Amino acid sequence: MTQTYSQNYNKLKNNLSILNLTQMNFHFDEYLELINSGKKDLVEALIELTQMEMAVRESNTRTAFIRTANFPFQKRFDDFDFSFQPTLNKSEIISYSDMRFLENKENILFVGSPGVGKTHLAVSIGIEAAMNRKLTYFIHCNELIMQLKKAMQENRLESRLKFFAKYKLLIIDEVGFLPLDSESSKLFFQLISMRYEKSSTIITTNKPLNQWTDVFGDPVLANAILDRLLHHCHLINIVGKSYRTKDLINELAE
Repeated sequence: MTQTYSQNYNKLKNNLSILNLTQMNFHFDEYLELINSGKKDLVEALIELTQMEMAVRESNTRTAFIRTANFPFQKRFDDFDFSFQPTLNKSEIISYSDMRFLENKENILFVGSPGVGKTHLAVSIGIEAAMNRKLTYFIHCNELIMQLKKAMQENRLESRLKFFAKYKLLIIDEVGFLPLDSESSKLFFQLISMRYEKSSTIITTNKPLNQWTDVFGDPVLANAILDRLLHHCHLINIVGKSYRTKDLINELAE
């Protein structure tokens, strides 16, 4: 190896490091040997090296989208036992992974008793969205209201509403688990109105829609919220036993 070749080699390796082309840098010697031995030509080697770099960057991007989505857990469709909830249309649920509902700015409402798998399915759809580089965020309804109230007290409500409105997909979990006071209901309405026909929202609720007046304490406000959510919406009612306790029930039956 001549001095000039060695200098150029070190300079190229250094450039790859500076440019943060980690995969190309890691596999460079391997491919340099393949080129020198005639097993690969230069263009072929560069294509494969750049594809490696792109694959890792795509994986890192997906990981970042999932990490910032604030999911309480990472469960996919394959982790859900559809046979335990026969009222669900499996093909319909999985079809949401094609992201057409996001393109059409449609909402999804999961309605069912506690433990039937509403949150699991909402998260599974959210993970698919995040992996498709769709800005996604998950939050419990009570936490959402607490943040909006705090922001209002600190005169930054508009900023916080815009924070939640910016997401391509917002998942609000456990709406109706606890009743909301008048102020909370109005804050919730403001957010839903801001997102209306602009982005998609997934709601999970244990309250049938005809009981949302009890949740929001005002029939006019409840109807206004439902009107905006249901206008472009996939409504999924889950009727069945608690998905959380199915393993325990099976153990007791043995």
